[in-house]
Amino acid sequence: MLSRKVPLDSAPVRVTPTYALRGLSHPVPRFVLPEESMEPRAAYQLIHDELALDANPALNLATFVTTYMDEEADRLMTETANKNAIDWDEYPQTVALQDRCVNMLGRLFGAGEHQDGVGTATVGSSEAIHLAGLAMKFRWRKARQAAGLPSDRPNIVMGANVQVCWEKFARYFDVEPRYVPLTPTRFIIGVDEAIAMVDENTIGVVGVLGSTYTGQYEPIAALDAALTALCDEHGGVAAGWDVPLHVDAASGGFVAPFLTPELLWDFRLPRVRSINVSGHKYGLVYPGVGWVIWRESADLPEELIFEVDYLGGSHANFGLNFSRGAAQIVAQYYNLIRLGRQGYTEIMMSLAETARWLATELGRLHGIQIVAAGTDLPVVCLQLADDVPFSVFDLSDRLRLRGWVVPAYRMAADAQSVAVLRIVVREGLSRDMADCLIADVVAAIEHLRSSPPTAPMPADPCNPPAANAPSAAAASRLAGAARVPGKKHVTKVLEKVDSKTKAIC
Repeated sequence: MLSRKVPLDSAPVRVTPTYALRGLSHPVPRFVLPEESMEPRAAYQLIHDELALDANPALNLATFVTTYMDEEADRLMTETANKNAIDWDEYPQTVALQDRCVNMLGRLFGAGEHQDGVGTATVGSSEAIHLAGLAMKFRWRKARQAAGLPSDRPNIVMGANVQVCWEKFARYFDVEPRYVPLTPTRFIIGVDEAIAMVDENTIGVVGVLGSTYTGQYEPIAALDAALTALCDEHGGVAAGWDVPLHVDAASGGFVAPFLTPELLWDFRLPRVRSINVSGHKYGLVYPGVGWVIWRESADLPEELIFEVDYLGGSHANFGLNFSRGAAQIVAQYYNLIRLGRQGYTEIMMSLAETARWLATELGRLHGIQIVAAGTDLPVVCLQLADDVPFSVFDLSDRLRLRGWVVPAYRMAADAQSVAVLRIVVREGLSRDMADCLIADVVAAIEHLRSSPPTAPMPADPCNPPAANAPSAAAASRLAGAARVPGKKHVTKVLEKVDSKTKAIC
């Protein structure tokens, strides 16, 4: 998130402690560096108490990010919190663990033994996506220049439902984004629509294995086949048509191999040249680790790799970040050897069963329509019938009173007319807790039906509020949020959304 400078005359500028400790006997500045030191215990207590105002991570069903790990993993992360993963010579064993993770993931994603794939750890899938995008852009540009063709107008094709980091990549690195619009009944990329956008300036096509909006897998194999047919039709590599397919498997990369190993989405498909995955999502590691893997070393242009020798020895580096903690890499390796294929399969099966049970129980409630029932990612997505006297925003707002964080948002272009509620099932949401969630949803619905929320006044009295718009109470509460599920601030939620929106990642 982006923090802004706070004028000292517009907000409380001091924290006033309530504990009768010497170190807490005077106010502490909030936005100015204190002149005096304080006892460690006092500083801890101040911060500990403020953080108690955050949502309970165990009840945060908005995030895909891991909120539970083994105690042994917690201990390993604490022991390695002071290690810098970039210091290869100083911490060679940490580098060895990263190498092992890259090898395990490459093989998990269908890489053949004859392929000399490469990969790296990243801070998350956002960095991984930027690196994959840069590799596609440089590879395309090099091929165009070698053929004596213009290379100043690169574009990338993807569904309007992609995560916001893809929009960041396109904007930061000057690539034209071509978004395949959704429809009120299709919430993932359309294959024919995507192929129609591809031309000689396309650096790559993106397929998403697990949309953040609904948890659905995009048809990667169909995209691969259609893209191959298009390139062959235009003469293939010899004619400069060799458009790669990148798979954004941020969420699904640690789910599909264990629940649907027969599904073709990875390096078993000829056009899939790179894959990113978030270790801190269903890889079951705390926030701060992602991975990007290339099918062949040739898929990563050499000019993007830097040789760094001032840390002791010479080492190849490719990343937007440099220094970073080693703890998450260690934790990822811990999970891989601790769980193995059997452990990951058991966990994903359990999550999938809970998600499908939730979808079945929610689908029985009057007025609820299931959009996604946990058949791909263990995610449940629902919308409300038109005759329901409240919106998904109101239902989300009501559930917060019980501590549940369940996001409500509109779909991406051109399906903004559909507003949904999404429940992400992660390790830590037991069947017992899911049963409690169902009970709280039922209670919230009963309350909203008996006391329908007041609809906000429209800007134009001739135009009524949009269907499924939040009530005045919900809009007022949400307006104070630092970020919201949509691309625009929630205070704009009643306005016509004329550009691609984003779901919470």
